[in-house]
Parts: sequence; C-alpha cells; structure tokens
Amino acid sequence: MPKGLLSTVVGNTPAARGLAVDTLVGAAPRAVVLAVSIHCRDAGCPVVQRFITGPGVPQSVSQPMAQVATGDPVVILRQDLLAIRRTARPPHLVLALPGELDLLPFLVELRRPRIGASALGDHYVPAPVVAGLDPAALLAELGCVHRAACLWDGTAQTSPLTPAEIAARRMEAAHGVIVPAPPSPTDRRTDGVAALAHHLNPSATLVQIAQQPPTAAELPPPLLRPVPDALEEWRARLEPVTVAPSRPGTTPAAVVTWRSAGPHMELHEADRWLEPGDESAWRGASPQRRTLASWFWHDYDGECRNTLTFTGADLDRDRLCSALDAALLDDRELSLGRDGWAAFPDPLLGDFPL
Repeated sequence: MPKGLLSTVVGNTPAARGLAVDTLVGAAPRAVVLAVSIHCRDAGCPVVQRFITGPGVPQSVSQPMAQVATGDPVVILRQDLLAIRRTARPPHLVLALPGELDLLPFLVELRRPRIGASALGDHYVPAPVVAGLDPAALLAELGCVHRAACLWDGTAQTSPLTPAEIAARRMEAAHGVIVPAPPSPTDRRTDGVAALAHHLNPSATLVQIAQQPPTAAELPPPLLRPVPDALEEWRARLEPVTVAPSRPGTTPAAVVTWRSAGPHMELHEADRWLEPGDESAWRGASPQRRTLASWFWHDYDGECRNTLTFTGADLDRDRLCSALDAALLDDRELSLGRDGWAAFPDPLLGDFPL
C-alpha cells in the first residue's frame, strides 16, 4: 500500500492557520485534517487537544481523539497519526499544529524511529510545511521584544523566546506561505510582509489567496508533492554550527548572514553587494531586494549595511554595544579602502579561532 502524504500547517493566528488548512483541503478534497492545540504548563506535561475531520474516519478513531490528553505531544500525535493511517487510510493528511511548538525540532522528534514501535516514516511521506500568515499580526510580532514565552520542542520546553523570535522561526521552517488578499487596493501591508517573508526565508513560495473558500487553482502544485529529503533538511537546519570553508583575507563585497538561536549558529556567505553599474546583478536580484537596496542606498557605501537584532531575556546592552563598537574600523583602517581591507584577517568566515 502506498504511503500517505503528510502536510504540516502552522499559522500566526487561528484564522491564518485556518486559511492555510482550507487552501490545502480545497486542493486535496479527500484529505483528512487533524487540528491540534497545546497548552503548555510551567511544570509538568502539556495538555493536548485534537479535532479530526474528513472522509472515512470512523468513530472508533475520532471519539478518543476528542478527549483531552495530558502527556508528551510527540507520543500522543504519533499514536493519532498511526491510528488514522491504519483505519481511514487517507491519501493525504493535514496536520495543523499550534504556535506553542518549536516547529523544526518538534517535527524531527515526531519522525524519529522508536524501538519496538512503528515508525511514522513507514506510513507517511512528508509534504511541504505551509505557514498561514496574517500580515498585521506578523508586523506586531516582529516589533514585540519586551515579553517572552517558552515553546515545546518535542523533548522539553525551550528557553524563553520573544514573539519576534517565534515569528522568525515559524517563517524559516516553511516551504510555502499563504496570506489573504488585502482588504482594499490601497492596503500595502501584504506587499511589505511579502518582502519580510522573503528576507526571512528566500526559498519559500508565497501564495496570496483572493477567494473564500479558496480554490484548488490557487495552490502551486509543488506544495502538494512529497519532500523526499525533508527530515535531512530539518536536521541540517538544526546543526549547532555551519561555517563556510576558511580563506585568507576579508572580502568586502560579500554579503554574510549570521543567524543564531540559543546554542545554534549559522554563518555563511549569501551573495555579493549590488554595485551601481552591474546591470546583470540588478536584473538577477529579487524585486524585494532591489526595492530595499534603493531605499537604503548610500552615496559612498551603496547597498552595504549591517542590521543586527539581539533578543532575549536579561541582555547586557552596554556590553553588547561595546563589543560591536570595538569591531568597527578606526579612521586609519577606514581610509585604506576596499583594497586595504581585503588584506585583513576575516573574523567571520576566515581561519580565525572561535
């Protein structure tokens, strides 16, 4: 018997998650939906609630799932998914997860084989992760760094994360992002959120839904196809450190990205800065990047700029600012220009002690 397709859906609001679920179901009418809510406690196991809907699900499966369960969400949901596959055997199952989960580590733990138990991978192939996005809520989340919450990552609760960090993690995990059409032609929030989403996850497919209920034609076919190496991709994103091979000297023309959360850090050369006369590079850049480059353009530095955001509890602001100020070039070093800077050791991607 062929394996079922397992889509994972998240959202930054219940309505956004619902829109993403409706869009998938509109494109796959025989899909079964397992919607989950989790209430994390300060101590002890979370409270897990599930609701299942779709064709061919017997009451012997749906009734037990309607009851509140207390325990490890990974264990509970794995049992639910296997029970659905054994009885209803849906060709497509949509798993709608709540915002209380740290998505990538949770998905890795959900698919991890257990001794003496049936593996989820024996019954389902993973489909792309789809995130429903409410533009107004995302802008509010990214601007909120004064409070924090803990997420469930499949084995324990994370360290406190701000809404901005949670929003960024959600976006970075998605293969597809679904946003509602703006309520009026003059509302430009969707365009701004599209640019933000592209910066957080350049590879994600952005889908704007203009109809209610959504139609099958609105969902790109790749979001309904298996992702054969999804588990390896998720694990790779969770590796503690990923640093490009070392090389001598700095490269002032390189765009270097730095992403870190807790013990996880990623540094890599992502691109080259746009130059005024390089027409082919400008044509090859995304519309969002061309827009932002023009917006922040400097007569001397061009597109080059640094944007660092530090979030977390009990940050030492003065110490962070002192460390960043000490990393800047002094006037003598600055006067050397790019040719002189290229001779400096590269502290980010070069052969430097960490």
